[in-house]
This record gives sequence, C-alpha cells and structure tokens, in this order.
Amino acid sequence: MERLWDVKPDAQFKQRLGKTAAELEQSRTNDDCPEIWELDNGDVAIVGRDVTERFSDRLPAGLSIGADERLVVIPGKMLRAAKPDISDV
Repeated sequence: MERLWDVKPDAQFKQRLGKTAAELEQSRTNDDCPEIWELDNGDVAIVGRDVTERFSDRLPAGLSIGADERLVVIPGKMLRAAKPDISDV
C-alpha cells in the first residue's frame, strides 16, 4: 500500500532550527549532539537518542512505531529554542 507521506531521499539540509546542543548546554561535544534541521522540501530531520526499544512496552493508545521508524528523544529545551525558527505555514 502506498503511503500518504514518505521521506524524499533527494531532500537536502536547508537550515538548523534553533540552537546547537552545545549552545544550550545539553552536550559537551559536537560529535553526538541532538539536532533539528529543516530540509529544502519543508520536512524536518531530527537527530536524537534512539529509545524505540526502551519505550516500546509503554506506548500510549493510538501510538505505533512502524518497522522502518524509530522513536527518538531530544531535550525539550532544544525544541523550545527552535520555536522562533519554525514557520506557521
């Protein structure tokens, strides 16, 4: 079955949303930092800790993770810092 949305493999990274983890004092290095990036097609790429297995036994009703998907977590401070960079359209 065709999905209504899927990743566009040719999308390019356009801009970081928010601040780096180091700027937010959420990381001591630049080698393993969470990130939020807007892609040139408007989609958003998130780099975070893969917690799929650790959270799989306590997903709330209605939340499922597909075989080709992963649950990632980033610091809430990082998402809040990105708010000014996220457009409403």
